Amino acid sequence: MTEREQNIVVGCILGDGFIQATGKRNARLRLEHSQRQKDYLYWKWAELKHLMQDRPKLLQRFNPVWKKTYTYCRCQSHSSPQFGKLRALFYHEQRKRIPEGISKWLAKPLTLAVWFMDDGYYFARDKTAYLYLSPLATPDIKRLEQTLHQAYGLTPKLERKKTGALNFKFSAAATKRLIAIIAPHVITSMRYKIGEEPRID
Repeated sequence: MTEREQNIVVGCILGDGFIQATGKRNARLRLEHSQRQKDYLYWKWAELKHLMQDRPKLLQRFNPVWKKTYTYCRCQSHSSPQFGKLRALFYHEQRKRIPEGISKWLAKPLTLAVWFMDDGYYFARDKTAYLYLSPLATPDIKRLEQTLHQAYGLTPKLERKKTGALNFKFSAAATKRLIAIIAPHVITSMRYKIGEEPRID
């Protein structure tokens, strides 16, 4: 796995990606996105192509709560010890965690950009950005805060929604800085997440 591939994979793990154990030492990366974001998933697949199985597939899932069928895209990697090592770092007893050495990857703008494309949101009215967090323990959140501050000078505010979900909120000034850092790595179809409309070819 090249450095670029590692940076993308870790960005996925921080965001919507999931590393599934396939044995004592092996694991695989599973990626899923809505149909609207299929171009983004194809970009991930192309970047990680030699690690992946078949091309992304369109699938459907029925939600019994909302009584609706949703179409989404999925692809996954081959099972390997490389992903097994990443699973050991980022998971403990099926729960996601943030390893002490997270700065190795998160200090790279590409990793931050992938994380933001996965879980970020730009609120145009206030010109502020949000990063939604997986359920994490307090020490894990502190590691993320520390890395964002040390690597980029970013100090987001931790917010808890009524649902209990957590997110980082960036001030307008911090959002401007964040966008400047990640913009070179944000693909065309996802540029709406940094306040731009995606280009229509």
